[in-house]
Amino acid sequence: MSAESTPGPGIPESGTKRSRHRRTRKHSKALLITAWTAAGIVVLGGTGAGYVYFKLNGNIKSVDINQALGTDRPTKADNGSENILVLGSDSRSGSNEKLGGGADDGSARSDTAMIVHIYEGHKRASVVSVPRDTLVDRPECTDTDGGSHPAANGVMFNSAYSTGGAACAVKTVESLTGLRMDHYLEVDFSGFQKLIDELGGVTVTTSQDINDPQSHLDLTAGTHQLTGEQALGLVRTRHGVGDGSDLGRIQLQQAFVKALVEQVKQIGVLSDPTKLYGLADAATKAVTTDSDLGSVNSLVSFANGLKGISASHMTMVTMPVQYDPANPNRVILDKTRSQLVWTALKNDTPIPKSATHQTATGKANNVITTP
Repeated sequence: MSAESTPGPGIPESGTKRSRHRRTRKHSKALLITAWTAAGIVVLGGTGAGYVYFKLNGNIKSVDINQALGTDRPTKADNGSENILVLGSDSRSGSNEKLGGGADDGSARSDTAMIVHIYEGHKRASVVSVPRDTLVDRPECTDTDGGSHPAANGVMFNSAYSTGGAACAVKTVESLTGLRMDHYLEVDFSGFQKLIDELGGVTVTTSQDINDPQSHLDLTAGTHQLTGEQALGLVRTRHGVGDGSDLGRIQLQQAFVKALVEQVKQIGVLSDPTKLYGLADAATKAVTTDSDLGSVNSLVSFANGLKGISASHMTMVTMPVQYDPANPNRVILDKTRSQLVWTALKNDTPIPKSATHQTATGKANNVITTP
């Protein structure tokens, strides 16, 4: 097995079902919570609490994607829309070491990847999940430290991040889609878990029992107020539900995102300064952003542009793929149907249903719903 296809930490192969799509520790879903909760920082700023502003500003980590990528990129859309690449890192360094199962192997992968398209008017969004085990042609890229990385053909999508970090991940997505990524956001295990706990948990209903020791999750069928630890287990579980595939896990994650977004919008944090600060502190600590979003003011402005989007106005799909005939643990891009997705987003139009018709899919749809 090549370095590109080495299984991630803590996700052992499962007998004959090695998961057509192994691990995808999805926590970047929490990224969307950052957009809505960070908007509340405006209220704190209005109190003249300068210390709070500088404290929150100091929490934010950012990387200069634009400098690393240079000018050889797709042009920015001129129709008022925006594209954001959201990644969930499976790094086990620091406070992530004991979270979510698995062990620290000294590397980090983008085990969650979502392209979030915000339509003109910022009232609707489409989210395209990119399976981590998709075989792609990775372009030559330069990381944010100036290091150069050669192109590679037929490698796993998430190798871009493990090879050259955020800049190479963005470069690969732009090469794959032909779309300019206007922003970049990354969330790790620890940040995701703390965000959910600060929110007070997220309510979901499961249609069946889910028991997965690998992701530390044990839920009976019914409605649950998930803690941060349980939520992390849910968006990471693969063996505990469905067909054990990575595509099935993406279905769980997409359902969780909708529940998360709906709950964030219903909580009156703006009337509770203590809760507001806790959420703002957790949100700004949770994310790594591109340098254009690397300040409280920029993040607040960005968040204000998203807070009008509700779960009912979010379309969530998986990038059209087919199972690789040579390896059932991998998928390959369905180029014709994928192009329908990228063309729709480029033109700021809805993704046609034909784009995902008869493509590879998991078997965990409707396992998680919003009560």
